[in-house]
Amino acid sequence: MVDFRDRRVVLVLGAGIAVAAGLGIAVLLASGHSRNGDEPPPASQGGLVVQTGHDEDLKLDPKKPLHCFVAGKLIGDLPLSDCAQRNGVATGALDVGLDPSGALAASNGATPLTPLPPAATPQAQVVDGAEPLKADEEAVVGDSAACWRFSRAGWRRLPVRMNLDACVQTLYGGRCPPAGGGAEYGRWGDSTLRSTPGEVDISSNNRDFSHLAAQAADCSVSPVSAPN
Repeated sequence: MVDFRDRRVVLVLGAGIAVAAGLGIAVLLASGHSRNGDEPPPASQGGLVVQTGHDEDLKLDPKKPLHCFVAGKLIGDLPLSDCAQRNGVATGALDVGLDPSGALAASNGATPLTPLPPAATPQAQVVDGAEPLKADEEAVVGDSAACWRFSRAGWRRLPVRMNLDACVQTLYGGRCPPAGGGAEYGRWGDSTLRSTPGEVDISSNNRDFSHLAAQAADCSVSPVSAPN
């Protein structure tokens, strides 16, 4: 019969229990590591979602109210469809952009609006005068050497990357803006270009424009250099 009053017996039993407990913990850790090693990481199971892009690149929400102009007069803030109905045209026939105050607005052409930047979806971008770009040549919005032209059909990227002066000369050299105080818009990289009678302006935020180059009566444009 074991005498538990003997300290040597108690020490031996205690050491045995400690060894057994240690072996059990080691087995549990090894089995857990093996099981986790066979499972794919959480990110590959859809646990991680990364979304890139700028707010200005997102599509316009047709239900969001915006400044609505009818016959050149601001009538209030209305959804795009309601503004088109007030103008008596289809939604796609409205100009959508920024009004002189810098607010998002829609107009039937009577009020000049600065067009919104090109969409960030490469598949929706069409090269001006050429076939759509290949996958490795996609027209990336914000490309510092990309030159864009704006028309009623939307933004079109010129097929050749160029510096600022070449872009301005291509867009406006020998091409005067429309009569009646209208403007023609373009883009170079992240900057918006605007041609008005007698000058070409540039903006880094699509709202505040500064003088870039003079345009003579024969529609020639003086050389320009990249802004500091």
